[in-house]
Amino acid sequence: MKHKTIAKRIIDIVLTCLLLCLMAYQVTGEFLHEWLGIGMTVLVIVHQILNRKWYNTLFKGKYKAYRILQTVINGLLLLSFAMTAFCGMAMSAHAVPFLYGMVPVLFARQMHLSLSHWSFVLMGLHIGLHIPMMTAKSKLSQKTKNVLNAVFCLLAGIGLYFFLKNNMHTYLVFSAPFAFLDYASSALSVFIQNIEALLFWVFLGTQAALLSKNAKQRTHKQNIFNIAIMIVSVLFGSLLYVIIPSF
Repeated sequence: MKHKTIAKRIIDIVLTCLLLCLMAYQVTGEFLHEWLGIGMTVLVIVHQILNRKWYNTLFKGKYKAYRILQTVINGLLLLSFAMTAFCGMAMSAHAVPFLYGMVPVLFARQMHLSLSHWSFVLMGLHIGLHIPMMTAKSKLSQKTKNVLNAVFCLLAGIGLYFFLKNNMHTYLVFSAPFAFLDYASSALSVFIQNIEALLFWVFLGTQAALLSKNAKQRTHKQNIFNIAIMIVSVLFGSLLYVIIPSF
């Protein structure tokens, strides 16, 4: 593996870890949250520089289903990251206090909360889109892959439960100025719940990639299976949310 590819993979892992830490505000506190945000902003910029060749190919070649999906998700994720960082800096009290008030603080707080959760969702989808490519060389049989997908489906369903339980879905509609966080939970519990919630979107991204990438090579039966486990995952997570008041 080339050094540049290794660097990209390391940055991807660090970005994911930073995202999970940033989503655990009740664990990190305000001071560390701001500096983690600055660190993530810098790494996102480095990530874009390392992937500059991707931008050079945007207007070249044909756009099939997978490429369209990947381009849309990547574009929205980058925009969401940029706006989240901008709004975060506009209400910074520690990392970059000289930028405080670039836009009205109440507006910045509401936008930062919503866009950070959109970044969380889009990051999960982005990771999921890359999983089929990363596992393409595995020698597992299709039956084994289906079993692993089924397990992935159930774990993702639990992730949806945590996503709903922690009211993450309510922050996506740009209406909540404050987050209602559970300060009574342990740090381990918070991170596990956030990882599970992210896993749901990774699962959806993976299934979407499987359905769109090389669609002509996939059988109709396999496509039905991928759609079915997506539906099962959503139903399972929704059912848990309805019948279990707390996990």
